[in-house]
Amino acid sequence: MKRRARQDADEKQYWSAEVTRKSDALDLEPGVFSEDDPKRIARSLKASAEHSKRRKAGAYQSAMSMLNLFINRAGRNLPAERKMILEKAKVELRRVFGRE
Repeated sequence: MKRRARQDADEKQYWSAEVTRKSDALDLEPGVFSEDDPKRIARSLKASAEHSKRRKAGAYQSAMSMLNLFINRAGRNLPAERKMILEKAKVELRRVFGRE
């Protein structure tokens, strides 16, 4: 692989991680998306969104956007079990924000 092509591939590989780290939406608790409990993921996202001074939208929208970004960017590489946990976290996030 040529140097430039390899460099481009490496940059694309880390795009979602870069967005997650440097997003203006909110500062996330480290490892939040690797938790096994959807309720814990939702509570962490809610706390991060409510405490963020940098977000441009409401707390609910920012938290849900970050969760969707993670799910969408993982794409086919996201194992079915992990996706199921994160989808349950979306339901739980709606519940903790009173948007059922």
